[in-house]
Amino acid sequence: MAVVLVLVLLVVGSVLFHMLSPWWWTPIASNWSYIDSTLVITFWITGIVFVAVVSFMAYCVFRFRHRPGNRAAYEPENRKLEWMLASVTAVGVAAMLAPGLVVWNQFVTVPDEAVPVEVVAQQWLWSFRLPGADGKLGRSDTRDVTPENPLGLNRNDSAGLDDVIIEGGELHLPVGKPVRVLLRSVDVLHDFYVPEFRAKMDMIPGMVTYFWLTPTRTGTFEILCAELCGVGHSQMRGTVVVDDEANYQTWLEQQQTFTQLLALGEPQPAN
Repeated sequence: MAVVLVLVLLVVGSVLFHMLSPWWWTPIASNWSYIDSTLVITFWITGIVFVAVVSFMAYCVFRFRHRPGNRAAYEPENRKLEWMLASVTAVGVAAMLAPGLVVWNQFVTVPDEAVPVEVVAQQWLWSFRLPGADGKLGRSDTRDVTPENPLGLNRNDSAGLDDVIIEGGELHLPVGKPVRVLLRSVDVLHDFYVPEFRAKMDMIPGMVTYFWLTPTRTGTFEILCAELCGVGHSQMRGTVVVDDEANYQTWLEQQQTFTQLLALGEPQPAN
């Protein structure tokens, strides 16, 4: 009977912990409410199955407990029960997979009007690059990374000369406009994660990964690295500021282009 009580308390405690827990998602700030809906569907399906399975275990322990004089009947097959369990399992798995597949299709289908924004990670800081007046990002290569060119841009690519370079860990984005976030790491595995945006993606050395989003409200949101990238991992923080159009343009005009940064890094002639 003690085992039955423990199983029942496990079910009741788990349900109460969820219902009364003070921890929940931060208020969403992007178009990815579909991700929240998918997580909620998955949670309810797995939660119901958890309650059903553990409750059934408690019932079986109680119903078939040892009693003097009782003897178990050996019935190795029950085709009806097997088919029922297989059917319910198939429906449950499909119910969990289908919403995720729909969201994933939306996640990898970038709108044509999305503006590219590059995020570059290295131990333990964030840097960013925005397209210039031509609307294009220039080529880059990790082999071109130097103290004067920390993002490794190709100096011979004219498309990159007007790219806007942001160092210091604070990126601004305009509200209501889709952006395609291009992710690059120059050293180890990182992960760009803003909890309010929901969307996240690993940053793998030697690859350019991506995701897209549309910021839906203004505000300041913290960037976290969601991969264990070294001893300074917990300090790898940054900020995304979502502005209205006027404030965004004011901020953008204050940033420096790749050409301007190269000019600052060149040796000055002696007087």
